[in-house]
Amino acid sequence: MGSQILQISPGSYFTTLIFNHNPLSRSLLIHNTQLTRCSSKPTINPTVSPSRVSSAVVHRSKRSFRGSSVVAMAAPGSARKSEEEWQAILSPEQFRILRQKGTEYPGTGVYDKFFGEGVYTCAGCGTPLYRSTTKFNSGCGWPAFYEGLPGAINCNPDPDGMRTEIICVACGGHLGHVFKGEGFRTPTDERHCVNSISLKFIPANSYSSM
Repeated sequence: MGSQILQISPGSYFTTLIFNHNPLSRSLLIHNTQLTRCSSKPTINPTVSPSRVSSAVVHRSKRSFRGSSVVAMAAPGSARKSEEEWQAILSPEQFRILRQKGTEYPGTGVYDKFFGEGVYTCAGCGTPLYRSTTKFNSGCGWPAFYEGLPGAINCNPDPDGMRTEIICVACGGHLGHVFKGEGFRTPTDERHCVNSISLKFIPANSYSSM
């Protein structure tokens, strides 16, 4: 059935998404990047220059990855703004959570029990963060993912050392926290506990055909 493409241009960077519509392989694949567990350092295949990763990935997908799905991530810090600028463009609740590291009440987020097919992006800057195929029902009251997209998320210990915060690598927006070793039957045994308001869901079937 072919592929579909979306290009997002929030600020000084752009991201290219190509979604697969082969019914036998509907997951979002990554070319020239490597899925990794939560790390304080973004991971990008060194054979592709970060400044050229988007065009390189799209070019290769047309030649040898027909029917595949590709994501090219934004460069770290590429969507930074002053807090005054964020306050002007975000809603009060988005600002409280994304910029002031707040938390929404459990069970109230729009994506807690939502399992549509697509990609979850940062509500602040539009950077793709999670594939829908990595979302699972943890019962915690917040959206849970076992893995982020490569190079999209940074992990930082909270000041008290009790938890590990996860933030968008492009804009520094607060997403939530990551927990490890809880015994969930997922490939990584990690739970990215994310505020719904920190996310924006982009459905796979919403893009124009190539």
